[in-house]
Amino acid sequence: MLLEKVVVSVGGSILIPGNDDSEYIRKLASMFRKLSKDMKIVIVCGGGKIARYYTQIGKELGAGVDQRDMLGIDVTRTNARLLAIALGDAAHEDIPYTVSVAAKASMSGKIVVMGGTVPGHTTDAVAAEVASLIPADRIINATSVDAVYSDDPRKDPDAERYSRLTIKELQDIVYSEHDAGRSSVFDPLGIKILIKGKIPLSIVDGRNLEELENAILGRKINGTVIDPV
Repeated sequence: MLLEKVVVSVGGSILIPGNDDSEYIRKLASMFRKLSKDMKIVIVCGGGKIARYYTQIGKELGAGVDQRDMLGIDVTRTNARLLAIALGDAAHEDIPYTVSVAAKASMSGKIVVMGGTVPGHTTDAVAAEVASLIPADRIINATSVDAVYSDDPRKDPDAERYSRLTIKELQDIVYSEHDAGRSSVFDPLGIKILIKGKIPLSIVDGRNLEELENAILGRKINGTVIDPV
């Protein structure tokens, strides 16, 4: 029987927001261990506020764009190591530094955990690249918001909440966000990769473990389902 393959992009703001982080990561790892018995899982960890702190300090010290990107990438890999520690022997022994190595490692039967790869690619884009290469049945973006909105719901209480979108509709929202200088719900490069690979995407509140598990299993969710066409 062919096992389903799922890529989960876990935001750094989910892993390390400074809110009972070790307890959350312990529960998250337990969920992934359980699910990995019946599917292949690759997890890509983001950097969150710690990465943003280091890149800002780097900028103040005169670091170039690529240097600042590498500071952020190093933080994502540290976050990946934290999660791998919590996963114990269920995790692949290495933290892949490239998507090709991650794809190969996913055939081991272990949970593959990684961070960023190269300057200019966010972890959303990395997750999309891995998902296309495997190829994955779906990709889950575990983030700090519970769905896709027409605007930042923390700033605009009248923002429209979407339960389902096409990938092109999401692309329009993301580019609108990008033009406005806001943090996008999913990286524009990642969306282009998913369009080419025709891979479904779900966006959920990553701290809601029941919701995240349902998304990974392809069940009904309260977040946003992004159709690949």
